[in-house]
Amino acid sequence: MEQNYLDSVKRQFLYYRSLGQKTFNQLTDEDLFWQFNEASNSIAVIVNHMSGNMKSRWTNFLEEDGEKAWRNRDREFESILKSRNDVQQAWNEGWACLFKALESVNEENFGQEVFIRNMGHTILEAINRQLTHYAYHVGQIVYIGRMIKGDAWVSLSIPKGKSVQYNQAKFAEPKRTQHFTDEFLDNDDKKI
Repeated sequence: MEQNYLDSVKRQFLYYRSLGQKTFNQLTDEDLFWQFNEASNSIAVIVNHMSGNMKSRWTNFLEEDGEKAWRNRDREFESILKSRNDVQQAWNEGWACLFKALESVNEENFGQEVFIRNMGHTILEAINRQLTHYAYHVGQIVYIGRMIKGDAWVSLSIPKGKSVQYNQAKFAEPKRTQHFTDEFLDNDDKKI
């Protein structure tokens, strides 16, 4: 059961990473730094926060508290990243840290308690906490990207107004054991 969960959660993380990356790919360099207003975050700021969170939570995941002394969370919400390359590098570093940590989890240590801000979590709770946190922020990234692109936005899943056609095509196929996230992932998206 533990391995099934770990495999499933890795696919979920890959899916959300893919949604963010596919959003970046539709945007110009300037779009990554666009803010709706002074109080809102740009995509670059959201990525900076996600990367800082990922590095803190997943570095030495099984041995150290997930809130590292070296993390400066408040600074993550400042305009630190200055180029597309900076955004991409922060994005890649955060996800690499997460996937490396997930590889360290197995059936033998799955019952171990881990800590975030000195509060104990089961590994399942800690992973679920981060999965929902990252899905929340990736949703923000996609929403901002869609606002920026307007009618030029290319849907990342089922295009608006195409649900009936999509479902008809799926039900015309034989039943499959494919996981739902797999149909939205390209081969490059599946690489950890």
